Amino acid sequence: MSFRSYRSQLVAASAALLLTLAIALPADLAALQRSPAADFAPPLSAAEERAAVTAARAADAARRAVALQQQGAQDAATLPTVQNMYFAPSGFHVSERTGFLSFWRKNGGVLIFGYPISGEMVEDGRIVQYFERARFEYHPENIGTEDQVMLGLLGNEVTGGRDFPDGQPDAGRIYFPETRQTLGGKFLKFWEKRGGLRVFGFPISEPLEEISPIDGQVRIAQYFERARFEYHPEDMGAFYRQMEQANGLTLATLHEVQLGDLGRQALQLRGYAPQSVGQMLGAPVWSPALFVRRIEVNLSTQMLTAFEGDVPVYRAPVATGRDGFNTPAGSFAIYYKLPMQTMTGSAGGESWYVPDIPWVQYVVGGVALHGTYWHDAWGTGVRMSHGCINLNIDDAEWLYEWADVGTRVDITY
Repeated sequence: MSFRSYRSQLVAASAALLLTLAIALPADLAALQRSPAADFAPPLSAAEERAAVTAARAADAARRAVALQQQGAQDAATLPTVQNMYFAPSGFHVSERTGFLSFWRKNGGVLIFGYPISGEMVEDGRIVQYFERARFEYHPENIGTEDQVMLGLLGNEVTGGRDFPDGQPDAGRIYFPETRQTLGGKFLKFWEKRGGLRVFGFPISEPLEEISPIDGQVRIAQYFERARFEYHPEDMGAFYRQMEQANGLTLATLHEVQLGDLGRQALQLRGYAPQSVGQMLGAPVWSPALFVRRIEVNLSTQMLTAFEGDVPVYRAPVATGRDGFNTPAGSFAIYYKLPMQTMTGSAGGESWYVPDIPWVQYVVGGVALHGTYWHDAWGTGVRMSHGCINLNIDDAEWLYEWADVGTRVDITY
């Protein structure tokens, strides 16, 4: 379906909701001529754009140099093979000796696993480490493979003794005969996107209502072999919820589905109370900014990958510029950021006025990374925009929090 068709649906739905998303533009805006590859008017001149990126990169390099100097490294590429990083929020280290650090970085980091809440310890003859939402287990028999680090079945452990009724095959839900449970809706989308079977395991319950350990409220939750999902519908603002429902879309915000702290619960069940430790000499304090960050957008696959050094730490589907409004290829950098902005423009016989565009990061001229609520065609190969890089709202928010002005953005085919 074309962008114009989606826009027409949006206008019709918005009228029913008494929301005006497409209106007659003032003469000065309607007459505004911009680059054909731009949804927004550039917020800075080309000279100001270059100056902002140069200053931000210099400051970032200075901060990184100080951190790396703590352990005698000149840059991220020369970090010692056995890295040992300190996580100040929880007061524990994570080491690459077992592969725990790389696994944490590549498979979701803080968002999925939380911070470390213990050091490495031997449990049942195996080296393990607890994180807020998981237990990492070292399997030396699988060294060099993706199974060198595996996750403990904490969902099974913390629900031991609970008898969950079997689920029934139902339209729109996936049935897992291994555990006789089903998975659908927002939980299914989260499960598929954030790690699937390898990270979360099979569902071991159906969705149920129970008091949340997170905030004490009654929440819809579902248990998995390695996780507990909890639904927080309030994380998606009312406006985006209305757009989702009116247009039959599947949107997501970053904390709409949250993970329970099963790592903490499992430690308590075992009677452990690890004490935080001070920063070891030569161990840098972990931060995404410790490594050179960059974003790659592949126009052929319609996928975005975020890197810290050479480690891919996040992937997201995108929808880029359609024919006549093609997203430019090249090496650019984020030069301006806004948490929300109204999108207006006029080009090629079209005019648009769309409010509340979330998590906007400009990369060249008026071309920006941003969240999208009027379509959900990311990663499908259907290019939707007037040049910008459209993302689901959750992906746009993650990137906004992770990237800084100056972060390199490579757009390739």
